[in-house]
Amino acid sequence: MLIGIHYQNGYICDDIEAAIAEFKARGLTKDPMIIPVDQMVDTPEGPKRQKSRICMFMLGGVQYELIEVEIDETGAYANAKDNGGAMRFHHTCQRVADYAEFRKAVDAQDLPLVFERNSGPGALSFAYLDGRKAFGHYLEYTCMPDAMWDQISAM
Repeated sequence: MLIGIHYQNGYICDDIEAAIAEFKARGLTKDPMIIPVDQMVDTPEGPKRQKSRICMFMLGGVQYELIEVEIDETGAYANAKDNGGAMRFHHTCQRVADYAEFRKAVDAQDLPLVFERNSGPGALSFAYLDGRKAFGHYLEYTCMPDAMWDQISAM
């Protein structure tokens, strides 16, 4: 399932400051804001907790998301094995216009749903699909109001 507009590459890192330093050495000129995230997500097995430190920034027309995992009851982030570097590639992210329609499409295709948070209309909703067998990485899909999109794009 490849739909929506690709706008982000996501990376797992053990030390978010070291990962930021790698990007600063390669053209990132401002310090991105590190945001603590502690959330429950829905999985096929029921609700699970994820706690992490994240930052997002634009560079060369692409948004990068760095994720320093603290608690991941889903196990989705543990699948990005250490490669000896400051970070490792984890997922692409695509924006979709209608979450309900997107979820119908998810149920009709063969990539497994890993987890999601459906926050309803007017809020950020997202889902991870396990695309590792087909593409070598996870696929994240987000749905958000235009005002939130504008805010995220300006980070």
